[in-house]
Amino acid sequence: MAMRNPEQTVGNLIDNQSVSFIGSIDAEGFPNMKAMLPPRKREGIRGFLFTTNTSSKRVAQYRSNPNACIYFYDKRFFRGVMLKGKMEVLTDAASKESIWRAGDEQYYSKGVTDEDYCVLRFTAHSGRFYSNFNSEDFIV
Repeated sequence: MAMRNPEQTVGNLIDNQSVSFIGSIDAEGFPNMKAMLPPRKREGIRGFLFTTNTSSKRVAQYRSNPNACIYFYDKRFFRGVMLKGKMEVLTDAASKESIWRAGDEQYYSKGVTDEDYCVLRFTAHSGRFYSNFNSEDFIV
């Protein structure tokens, strides 16, 4: 059975999760997954902004290979969605300020201008939704 409104169905699932997973490709070509806080900003089901450390392994991997995926899982209803696309590493002031929140100083002691604070911008091109023992591919 096809989703009637992927943007709404997938968006609602994403908005109700406290953890997200991001995937990158390492230097040997293997996928790497990491649990993250939810995205700071969501633009439909195409664009997602995350905070992270510029010095992280994941940032180095995305700079080398921008192919990426993100995954959200609703354990209550055992359903999930994977989105495939590209991840950009943004270090410009406007991007950093756009998702900065009070309290982020606990992670980035120098504040919004901390050189170890950056933004990951994921842009999805396709996805796969799982629910009720069925999977469905879709274009974003």
